[in-house]
Amino acid sequence: MRATLIAGNWKMYKTISDTLSFIKTLLPSLEGIKTRVWIAPPFTALHSAAEASRSSSLKIGGQNLHTQAEGAFTGEISGRMLKEAGASFVLIGHSERRAQFHESASMIRSKVERALEAELSPLLCIGETAEQREQGYTEKILSAQIKEALKDLDAEALHNLVIAYEPVWAIGTGQTATPSLAQEAHLWVRQIVASLLGQEFANKLTLLYGGSVKADNLAALLKEKDIDGALVGGAALQLETFVQLVKLSNL
Repeated sequence: MRATLIAGNWKMYKTISDTLSFIKTLLPSLEGIKTRVWIAPPFTALHSAAEASRSSSLKIGGQNLHTQAEGAFTGEISGRMLKEAGASFVLIGHSERRAQFHESASMIRSKVERALEAELSPLLCIGETAEQREQGYTEKILSAQIKEALKDLDAEALHNLVIAYEPVWAIGTGQTATPSLAQEAHLWVRQIVASLLGQEFANKLTLLYGGSVKADNLAALLKEKDIDGALVGGAALQLETFVQLVKLSNL
């Protein structure tokens, strides 16, 4: 059985004080919860968040990292810096990074490698646009994104990999893939990974759904065989909503 995972991506929201208040109130709600809970706060709040959750089951991660281990890259963050600040995972390839910051396939591949070098679990984000889905290219796009990101990496190195399927057309739009559509895409993802890294690896791989996840659609999504949790954006910013999602997922 794959353990359920709910990961919150806070994007460019919350100060250090906001973060500490959120986590202090959240932690009692996680007692006795089987669901794995991850949060990716802004870089400025990462260390504070990690310290505040040190003795708990809550894991803290970064929202991005640079393609290089170090260098003259003003304003950038390395995997080693994230690790020392208390991160245990890092988001890679989010659609906002791909579209707004023009991250290429080779950049995302380098970021996966840097994450592994820093002993961070890569949370790889993949997904198609509305136009690509309408043209019937969903499987082709997902396959290319996965194969390019994991090129020349083996199952042993990727043992902590998590993949989040986030259809771009559903992120922040209020639209959510139906459970059957989401399941279809997750099954494709698991089959693609199996072709690269073996069926045993694929069977154990945690796959998340992301894209306007809310309390009223999470339960139906989690009933699908290949959906193991959710990567949550807007609904992760409000404490009551996030706790509700965690409790709904605690199957």
